[in-house]
Amino acid sequence: MHIHQIPQLRKPVAILAFNGWNDAGEAASGAISHLMNAWTIQENLVAETDSEEFYDFQVNRPLVYIDDSSIRNLTWPGTQIYALQTPELPCDFIVVRGVEPSMKWKTFTSELLDLADDCEVDLIITLGSMLADTPHTRPITVSGSGAHPDIAKRLGVEISKYEGPTGILGVIQDACVKRGIDAISLWAAIPHYASNSPSPKASLALIHALEDFLEVTIPQGELPDEALEWEKDVTELAKEDSEVA
Repeated sequence: MHIHQIPQLRKPVAILAFNGWNDAGEAASGAISHLMNAWTIQENLVAETDSEEFYDFQVNRPLVYIDDSSIRNLTWPGTQIYALQTPELPCDFIVVRGVEPSMKWKTFTSELLDLADDCEVDLIITLGSMLADTPHTRPITVSGSGAHPDIAKRLGVEISKYEGPTGILGVIQDACVKRGIDAISLWAAIPHYASNSPSPKASLALIHALEDFLEVTIPQGELPDEALEWEKDVTELAKEDSEVA
């Protein structure tokens, strides 16, 4: 991991989301993007992972883009860690966003939590979204859970009872328990028939869940309007598919 700086933050809370298996409807990554744009302040890049170390480029290929000078450039898959200072709130944030790594998950997680220790992070919140049998017209359900009964009880969330395959978020939660770091996971349930498009309604639900858990107010910007537009679009989709309807 390439560390650019160790910022001075007030009671920092780390919020993490990754594109990929943990991110149905791009709800979790959308919530992270909204969080970073919610305040009119400049985020500071703290660190970024070495793409060559953790990613299979046949699974997550680099992207070609052309800049204003018509010069071709490459963007490599990776994970970036930002510091977000919010003086109007009782805490600052470390925001982690990127692509779920392809390999060396133990090393990846260890380096990430080492950095969290260096930044004196008090709490880690992972954001995820999953497909579910739920209609798009109802409020998006967000479940909060802790990976250990003691943490769940102390932080006021459910005990995670999930068994089965897991993603990088599950690995991070497990590592937090073993290190004695407070950590919870917030998951939004996405209608399985509307998973192909980004779901701002689910991102908004995750933002509301963050507000409720942290007891803070996060500017919502255009997210509520985008959520309503998404619901209308999915309703039109359902009209064209009798099975979905």
